[in-house]
Amino acid sequence: MNILITGGAGFIGSNLTGFHLNKNDTVVVIDNLITGLRQNIELFLSKSNFKFYQNDLLTFDFSLLNSNFDIIYHLASPASPIQYKKRPIETLRVNSEGTYRTLEFMKESKSKTFVLASTSEVYGDPTLHPQPESYWGNVNPIGGRSCYDEGKRFAEALTMTYFRKFGLDVRIGRIFNTYGPNMEKEDGRVISNFIMQSLTNKPITVYGTGKQTRSFCFVSDMVDALYLLGTRPNISGEIINVGNPEEYMILDLARIIKKETGSAAEISFKPIEEDDPKQRQPNIVKAKKLLGWQPKIKFLEGLGVTISYFKGRFV
Repeated sequence: MNILITGGAGFIGSNLTGFHLNKNDTVVVIDNLITGLRQNIELFLSKSNFKFYQNDLLTFDFSLLNSNFDIIYHLASPASPIQYKKRPIETLRVNSEGTYRTLEFMKESKSKTFVLASTSEVYGDPTLHPQPESYWGNVNPIGGRSCYDEGKRFAEALTMTYFRKFGLDVRIGRIFNTYGPNMEKEDGRVISNFIMQSLTNKPITVYGTGKQTRSFCFVSDMVDALYLLGTRPNISGEIINVGNPEEYMILDLARIIKKETGSAAEISFKPIEEDDPKQRQPNIVKAKKLLGWQPKIKFLEGLGVTISYFKGRFV
C-alpha cells in the first residue's frame, strides 16, 4: 500500500510509520518536528520505501507527492498539555487549516481513505462515564485547553463535512491516553512524567487529590486500531473510540510506577490544572463491533517495556 502520515515523526505517528514499513508498504511522512523527533524516524531514512518531508503542513507543497494514497493518516498536531499550551496558535491552525489542506489533497489526488486522529479531549470534563461516541462532551470553549479540544472538534466537523458534501471515505479515531516507546520525556503526559521522576528520584507530582482517573493503551494496540480504521471496508463516516477501558486513579498509577522502577522518590501534590478531566474511560463497544479490535497488551507488560525505553534513551 501507499501510505501518507502527517505528524509521522511523533510518538504514535512514528510507531505507525514503523508498522507500515514492516509490512513493506511505501510510507511518506510530513512533519515539521516542532513536537515530533527526527530520532524517532532515523532508522527509516535509509529505506527506499520511505520518504520524509520536514515541512509545515500549512505551507507544504502537496504537488511534490505526485501520487495518490491508499490511506492518509492525519496525526499532525501537538498532543500533550505542555505542548499545545506552549503552541496554542499552531495547534489551532494545524487542526483547522492543516486538516483542510490535507482533505483537499485527498479529494484532488483521489486518494482512497482518510483517517483523522482525533482525541478523547473532545469529551472535555465528561458528565457521562464511560464515554461513548454519541456523547457530545462538556468542553470549555475558551479555557486553557481549548486550543486542542476545540481544534480537534473543528477537525472532526470539517472531516464529516467532506464526507457528506464530497462522499470522501473518512474515518475518525478518538484516541484515549496512549503510552509506550517514542514518548517524549518532558511532554507532560502522566506516564512519561511519573517514569522520568521515578527514575531520577525527583518528587512524583500528582495534581489535585489524585483521585481523577485515566485509562492507558499501549502504543502497539493503538497502531493496530488505527490500521484497522484505515483498512476495514464499509465504515466510512464512522467515529470510533480507540483506547483501553481499564481505568486507574492517578495516585494509584504513581504508586505503581514508583514500585516498578524501584524508586525512592516521594509523591508530592500540586493544585489541579484548569479543566482537567475528572474521569477518562472509553466505551469501546463500537471498536469491538466494527473493527474487531480490543487491546491485547496488559498494563504492567506495556509499562515494563516503556520503563526500559526511558532508561535506555533518557537516563
